[in-house]
Amino acid sequence: MATGVALLCLLAFTGLAPALIGLVQITAVDQELEKSPPRVLDVSGVPVDGEAPLPLTAQDIRTLKSGQPVLRLDGESAHRFRGRVVFAEDGTPRLEVYGSTLLGYENANTLGTRWLAVAAVLVAGLVGIATWLAVRSSLRPVERMRVAAGELPHGERLPVPPSRDELQALAEALNALLARRDEATERLRRFTGDAAHELRSPVASVRAQAEVAVAHPDPDFSIEVLESVVEESIRLSALVDSLLILARADTGAPPRAEAVDLVLEAEAAIARLDTELLVRLSAPPSACLVSAARSEVELVLDNLLRNAARYAYSTITLTLVPVGRDVRLLVDDDGHGIPVEHRAKVFDRFYRVEEDRGRRSGGFGLGLALVAHLVQRRGGSVRAAESPAGGARFEIRWPSW
Repeated sequence: MATGVALLCLLAFTGLAPALIGLVQITAVDQELEKSPPRVLDVSGVPVDGEAPLPLTAQDIRTLKSGQPVLRLDGESAHRFRGRVVFAEDGTPRLEVYGSTLLGYENANTLGTRWLAVAAVLVAGLVGIATWLAVRSSLRPVERMRVAAGELPHGERLPVPPSRDELQALAEALNALLARRDEATERLRRFTGDAAHELRSPVASVRAQAEVAVAHPDPDFSIEVLESVVEESIRLSALVDSLLILARADTGAPPRAEAVDLVLEAEAAIARLDTELLVRLSAPPSACLVSAARSEVELVLDNLLRNAARYAYSTITLTLVPVGRDVRLLVDDDGHGIPVEHRAKVFDRFYRVEEDRGRRSGGFGLGLALVAHLVQRRGGSVRAAESPAGGARFEIRWPSW
């Protein structure tokens, strides 16, 4: 690219070479003409000094009388004339003409153009070589960094150069990319392992009961097996649905945020909740608008309420409080609560405070993980604490619209 641009510029300059060379020659001749003796003509161009006529046409004479120079080309040579009108002692106008011959005028222009064209090609080649060497030298550290990044084991990072330049910025960007890659790989590994572990239990249960039913073909027992298989299939289907929702939330771009009234959505979520527990809502009379997608708000409220209904004894309380630039959502229940050492982990995927209790109650440890993911990607926060009734409290802070 640099070679092509340099060559085009130099060839364009070469195209102007004849005019430039001719201008130099003519300027030099004009300076010499001022030192030479003039020829004296009358105003019609006839010599009055007894010398031979000059090769000037009537148009040339008119041009010289106007003060303009004349250039006449004659084969490879050229003739240059300059003139001025003066007055003799008797007042007669006379034309003083200075003239000279430019030998080899055309030949000099031709040779100069050819040599400049050759020089343009050579200079363009040198520019290309110099550019190639400079680019190769400047990219050598980048190549070493690329090779090192490709050979880095999991968890390792590139050394960051001490100089504050583009290489340092590139190393930091690559390290950030490697960190995200390792984090995604670890998350996928953990997610795959946990999902396989969770899926193994209902699948193994279905298989074991089916094998027993086949080995002991009893109609009454078969009905029991089928009921158990249906129950495990329902749990398996619910687990797969939860995994799909979480996977889409992980990989897909978040939907466009809009103003969502948390009061109306909380009332709708309470109406959707299938429970005999007492569910109370404490909210301000005005709207509590948060910046999110409506589907996200529905998932968060449904998961929080289902989680509370799973462990509450009699009452669930939802409280909405605008606080500065956030809206605070509190979900309290009067159940057995969450021990302090588990409160920071309940938002991890597949985490259960009590493994057996979680399995019997139908939980997979994914609902609260989805809540945390949806809220945090909108700039909010989640926290588990103790409710005033002694049960669990989940506090959500959502950015206001």
